[in-house]
Amino acid sequence: MSKPIAIYYEQQHWFKPLFAELECRGTPYVKIDATSHAYGIEEHAENLFSLVVNRMSPSAWNREHGDCIFYTLGFLDHLERRGIRVINGLRAFRTELSKAAQLSLLDSLDLPYPKARVIHRSEQAVAATEGLRWPIVVKPNMGGSGAGVKRFDTPEAFAAAAEAGELAFGLDTTALVQEFIPARDSHIVRVEVLNGKYLYAIKVHITGETFDLCPADICRTTSGVDLNRVACPVDAPKTGISVEGYQPPPDVIADVERIMSHAGIELGGVEYITDDRDGQRQYYDINALSNFVADGPNVVGFDPFAKLVDWLEDEVSVIKTRTQELALTGVR
Repeated sequence: MSKPIAIYYEQQHWFKPLFAELECRGTPYVKIDATSHAYGIEEHAENLFSLVVNRMSPSAWNREHGDCIFYTLGFLDHLERRGIRVINGLRAFRTELSKAAQLSLLDSLDLPYPKARVIHRSEQAVAATEGLRWPIVVKPNMGGSGAGVKRFDTPEAFAAAAEAGELAFGLDTTALVQEFIPARDSHIVRVEVLNGKYLYAIKVHITGETFDLCPADICRTTSGVDLNRVACPVDAPKTGISVEGYQPPPDVIADVERIMSHAGIELGGVEYITDDRDGQRQYYDINALSNFVADGPNVVGFDPFAKLVDWLEDEVSVIKTRTQELALTGVR
């Protein structure tokens, strides 16, 4: 490889296993830290990188890096106008940034999702619950890892919170008022894709007390065994939450691959839950920054980061071959 792979990121702890895999193989790569990055419009970035992997997080605003989110939109646009291969590019990132857009996508595909209303002011909140089943949750439109999500069991409690200004609207001052789905058997399923195709799935067993379900932070199996600490970006297991590998039904895999194709997401995950009240499957989160499960070999039987680097190296080879062919034909 004459030009390195660029990994564009904001939360470096999540990608230590990826960096380690690249370094172990001797694969040329560079880290681009969004928090300190700048670029010149006239710069020819296509001469610097073979491809760019966008690993920017929508939850950056919870780490006082909200500026990076809007900066990234411009940077991705710049790269794509230059003809640079970007994995999880502008369309994928825009889908990532809006839970409302994700539900609209699911609706357009005629797939089931929790009923929701989109608001942008607290005074709209109470009226937005009309026609929704209780309990309800309020979640920031631009979220990430369950940040800011609150559950309300009664109209009275919700009205009081709205009046007191206690609802979280997030960085774009937009929120979803959404039906809370009680999880059958107390678990959700996350299905991961690589190159837009099914890679693996996991069951995340939850307590109902938290909406922070980042699989990379869960370091315990359902049998109570601690996973490899090296693979865990956060130095503590989520209390009461455990994870196990899972093989979803074929129709789920087909649904997820269709969702990701329409979202422009090549690398990411889709989460769904089964409603304990009626057994209905509900897709509720489309994630372009889905962190791989901690200690993949012990949970799903292989190392997802190895699969990821295999694919990245293949993509670089394709780009290199295409560039050489164009050079031979005199096309620039």
